[in-house]
Amino acid sequence: MKDKYIITLDSGTTSCRSIVVNKKGEIVGISQTEFTQYFPQSGWVEHDALEIWNTQLSTMQSVKNKAKIKSNDIAAVGITNQRETVVLWDKETGLPVYNAIVWQDRRTSEYCEELISKGYEKMIHEKTGLILNPYFSATKIRWILKNCDDAKRKLKEKRLLAGTIDTWLIWKLTQGKVHATDVSNASRTLLFNINTLDWDQEILDLFEIPREILPEVKSSSDDFGTIFPQHWSSNATGVVPITGVIGDQQSALFGQLCIKEGMVKNTYGTGCFTLVNTGNKPIKSKNRLLTTIAWKIKNEPVQYALEGSVFIAGAAIKWLRDSLRMIYESSEVDYYCSITKDNQSVYVVPSFTGLGAPYWDSYSRGAIFGLERGTKREHIVKATVEAIAYQSNDLILAMENDMGKKIALLRVDGGAANSNYLMQFQSSISNVRIERPEIIETTALGATYMAGLYVGYWKNIKEIEKNNKINKVFEPNIDKKTREKLIKGWDLSIKKTLNWTKDLE
Repeated sequence: MKDKYIITLDSGTTSCRSIVVNKKGEIVGISQTEFTQYFPQSGWVEHDALEIWNTQLSTMQSVKNKAKIKSNDIAAVGITNQRETVVLWDKETGLPVYNAIVWQDRRTSEYCEELISKGYEKMIHEKTGLILNPYFSATKIRWILKNCDDAKRKLKEKRLLAGTIDTWLIWKLTQGKVHATDVSNASRTLLFNINTLDWDQEILDLFEIPREILPEVKSSSDDFGTIFPQHWSSNATGVVPITGVIGDQQSALFGQLCIKEGMVKNTYGTGCFTLVNTGNKPIKSKNRLLTTIAWKIKNEPVQYALEGSVFIAGAAIKWLRDSLRMIYESSEVDYYCSITKDNQSVYVVPSFTGLGAPYWDSYSRGAIFGLERGTKREHIVKATVEAIAYQSNDLILAMENDMGKKIALLRVDGGAANSNYLMQFQSSISNVRIERPEIIETTALGATYMAGLYVGYWKNIKEIEKNNKINKVFEPNIDKKTREKLIKGWDLSIKKTLNWTKDLE
């Protein structure tokens, strides 16, 4: 095994990546390609599932070539993925019946409100740990079943399959031999009972979703079949198993080695996701956080987590770059943050697709507050970066309340974690110590470790822990009075965006 590698496919919201990792946990090859985002109507977000498949496949082939290895050199493959996004496809042709509906999509907001008004939220929350919100997969699956004629036809013909992106990739990689997911992804569908570890029939009946179109649910470190050799190259001979599958945020929690109860990580990706490991018992949140399955390894007990979700984080930096054209490259944000001493009381609320935890307001929309004649581009850039930290701080405060204790340490990862200004501001506004690892691709590393543990690439977690190295530490550098004043401005700004589109009706 020492001369072999693990390849992990990281299927994100805006791009597909593949990485090659060696036994020391070092990344020896990486390939990444963005794919198209579709916005057919206000609040709708879609992906072309075939484009995701082709993009992910090309990065997998590309990274193998970059690392100068053959399929026989690969011990196993791991998969981590954007969660909640769903695909429905024809199992005979392998073609999707509709575009993938993305986790950010809000088209089922009214239906969710209808179910809440009928009193279903408590039952669903107790069984799934989630809240009734268009964020999750169930209402997206139902929408396709109700609104897509092709889906209705294929369902009658018993040709229809459904799944999150991990399931779609597994099915394609194994040439349709395996239709499966893991417990972490299943727990994000709003259809999975996190207490019984099975699809819940009462909820399936409520959403009118047939059990037979859903995948088999396995452990996160498990046997998900072998990759069709020609997916590597036309002359490949290696028999490579898929042995690690885990949703991206849970994968980052494991990749950061937050394996003990009370350990916390925050991932700064397209969205921002804060998770705290709560051990082998689910904790019910009093602050509208989500109770979710973190992972399951082989025959060990399931691990649970509390999670807070920010819908727009790194996507706000892309908005500055692509829509407002205030910056040319995302890496420029630290420069603009450094050339102004303060934010001039400018606040940006990037609730472009509504607000996640702890507000859960699908009708909120983005806004900029505090504009004056003296406001410059750098103030808006700085306020946008700070908004990521403010949103994360809302989650940290809610977690502290649920856990009944102060969070002293936060482990960070994701693309925006490269911003020293953001990390320092986060440390100061949340009054926490922040550790940024040398390898911030921890989302992919979690799935890598899951895959490696199953095939014995690493004997146990203790062996993996030797690979963990810290790149930089950030400590708070503002006083309590300044912190409270800044947070007050943020709280006022958030309140003014709530119910925006609803109040306009």
